[in-house]
Amino acid sequence: MGPEKEDAMAVLQQELTLGEAADQLARALPGHRVEILQGRLTATPPPDGSHALSLTKLGRAFDRAGLVEAGCEYVQGVGLWLPTLPADFAIPDLSVVDEDFRDAHVTKNHYAPNVFRMVVEITSSDWSDDLGPKVECYAQAGIPAYLIVDRKHDEVLLYTAPADGKYPDPQRFKRGQDVTVPESVGVRAEIPADTLLDG
Repeated sequence: MGPEKEDAMAVLQQELTLGEAADQLARALPGHRVEILQGRLTATPPPDGSHALSLTKLGRAFDRAGLVEAGCEYVQGVGLWLPTLPADFAIPDLSVVDEDFRDAHVTKNHYAPNVFRMVVEITSSDWSDDLGPKVECYAQAGIPAYLIVDRKHDEVLLYTAPADGKYPDPQRFKRGQDVTVPESVGVRAEIPADTLLDG
């Protein structure tokens, strides 16, 4: 092997791992949410005001329902370690987790799926990830409930009870309907689909 090929090999060996690339991208794009889904690096721009307000109002509904008294917390920006591929992780918009979720720390800001009772995603410009790969990833991780506020198609979807790494077809909520939080979360709460869609 000539010196040129040896130099090329050295450069290839110094290529970033997917996790290192994610760290660099997160530093380069402050405010963006960087995730690795099914081995693919993604970056989501910061949420708009309606998106943020929807999460606030959902949090208030959880407060009224007594989520903390039921032994849970809701958190934003916490990483969910995914078992799909070694480097995979997601950062849901909002997660309902066991109150002792920090004991299930895996790496960096990522926690094991077994402490997540529900994850919530509100679609942004990159809505296809929320409706495709994340449905598959969260089902394979065994997340009991996945709520998608699909602003692109003006409806709310609720996936529950994954089996064999797949969710059954979702419940769909249109404007004028109330979204019922599933029992697996541990509290009874209803929130209007309009509130989730409009913020």
